[in-house]
Amino acid sequence: MSHQISARHHAPFDTRAGSAPDSDPSDGLPPPGAPDIEIARAARPRAILDLAAETLDIPSQSLIPYGHTKAKIALDYVESLRTRPRGKLVLVTAITPTPAGEGKTTTTVGLGDGLSRIGRKASICLREPSLGPCFGMKGGAAGGGRAQVIPMEDINLHFTGDFHAIGTAHNLLSALIDNHLHWGNEQDLDVRRVSWRRVMDMNDRALRNITVGLGGPAHGVPREAGFDITVASEVMAILCLASDMADLERRLASIVIGQRRDKTPVFAGDIGAEGAMAVLLKDALAPNLVQTLEHTPAIIHGGPFANIAHGCNSVMATDTALRLNDVVVTEAGFGADLGAEKFLHIKCRQSGLRPHAVVVVATVRALKMHGGVAKGALGTPDPEAVRRGGANLRRHLTNLQAFGLSPVVAINRFTGDSAAELDAVRALCDAVGAPVALASHWAEGSRGSEALAELVAERLDGPAPTLRFLYEEQAPLSDKIQTVARELYGAADISLDWLAQRGIAEITEQGYGHLPVCIAKTQYSFSADPNAKGAPEGHVLPVREVRLAAGAGFVVAICGDIMTMPGLPREPSALHIGLNAGGEIVGLT
Repeated sequence: MSHQISARHHAPFDTRAGSAPDSDPSDGLPPPGAPDIEIARAARPRAILDLAAETLDIPSQSLIPYGHTKAKIALDYVESLRTRPRGKLVLVTAITPTPAGEGKTTTTVGLGDGLSRIGRKASICLREPSLGPCFGMKGGAAGGGRAQVIPMEDINLHFTGDFHAIGTAHNLLSALIDNHLHWGNEQDLDVRRVSWRRVMDMNDRALRNITVGLGGPAHGVPREAGFDITVASEVMAILCLASDMADLERRLASIVIGQRRDKTPVFAGDIGAEGAMAVLLKDALAPNLVQTLEHTPAIIHGGPFANIAHGCNSVMATDTALRLNDVVVTEAGFGADLGAEKFLHIKCRQSGLRPHAVVVVATVRALKMHGGVAKGALGTPDPEAVRRGGANLRRHLTNLQAFGLSPVVAINRFTGDSAAELDAVRALCDAVGAPVALASHWAEGSRGSEALAELVAERLDGPAPTLRFLYEEQAPLSDKIQTVARELYGAADISLDWLAQRGIAEITEQGYGHLPVCIAKTQYSFSADPNAKGAPEGHVLPVREVRLAAGAGFVVAICGDIMTMPGLPREPSALHIGLNAGGEIVGLT
């Protein structure tokens, strides 16, 4: 893998040891409202080796530089940290997303900068962006405005090559399966029950269902197959949940690729795939170190989506950051019903990690959309719509309280928010016992997140909460799905298609009924209907299929119309991305 220094048009490096708390982080940056890419490009990043040495005490020989502004933390150094105590973990989650935007990643970055500003030794942990959303509709995942991680272009496009390594390892297993079938099928793998698909890191609906092996005996065994997006790959989940290289290889060997004719499972280890897959993932397993606009260290590693996977960055990245810092701020994807639930039931359960504080991000604009206001009318003050839409925030807060956590609320402030609307949010939060802070980090950087940082610091200085799981490991899989649906989604019941019923029966018979469930559903609603805003109740969660992810250690329940290979919108972002006359990237958001 090449570690070449790329030619960039960034502003000069900042060689100072650090900024004073009262310095203005916006010096030299374009004004708020300028494109994120222009703000990021105008920043003065610290040389990554200097940043690591001066803020985290990581020696230069323990880093693998990828140019001047990003590096991987060597695995042997990661292993050497295991004897250090962990710092305190802050989880950032959000209300149910809307087209109005909530700003969860931006708030995560802003809070990390804010904690640094008030004197805490802090870092942030994020997921790596997928190329699919970057060129599709959602855009990148490096934050925005004055609360970004840099180098923004690199992070959103290829970064250190982790996604390519994950996709290649996944597809190597796919190739080995078809090769095994071609050369005699020693494992007696039933071609009708091969469950392992292929992946690519791009939205391409035409590849959801394909037929392989056409063209005669020389070209393989014909069978039905398909593609998922790389972030939905079990290899992605395995990389994000593995504790070290040995655990990674063990998990890879445990992947179930299909069934024999007698319906017993066939594993990746049965066809000898895990060694070569681990070789391809060796560099990708090492966490990536970058920085925010204000030089707060950021470890960005792994990228599963929370609507179709478990939605959290890697255990290794989070654990490494915790052993290097007093405070680590991390996020879980989409709303708290998806990312936070999976963070708690899957990532925390497997790793022993526990959040000391939880932040729920909301905007007045998004609450108005949940209250029935159209996007085009969001500029008109409407406190009553905020109160109606506040049912969504209220459910997320009470859901987190059911886990034994005491969330605080960050109102990601827009300039058009009226005093009456903000008062409506405060009143709602007061009613459920959740403190509130206004945050304007998008426009002001750490100055705008200082009040939120102080509120979170109060939580960090108090006693650690005792995390409660909502279901026991030994509960039947259908009961686990039903518990999440009823207690978190407000559903009256679940419905299991015959394919899901058969899958649950087979997975349980094979000895995997104790695994947690990873529910794949729309991110836009508590229900499986993306148009059901607010806090719908009494609905039925339709489960159409279940998939065993034995190596990752969970069972995926696919609900409603959710797809593990997204499609592009009518006008994808790719149509607006390109290079200008100076060779700089334009249109990337």
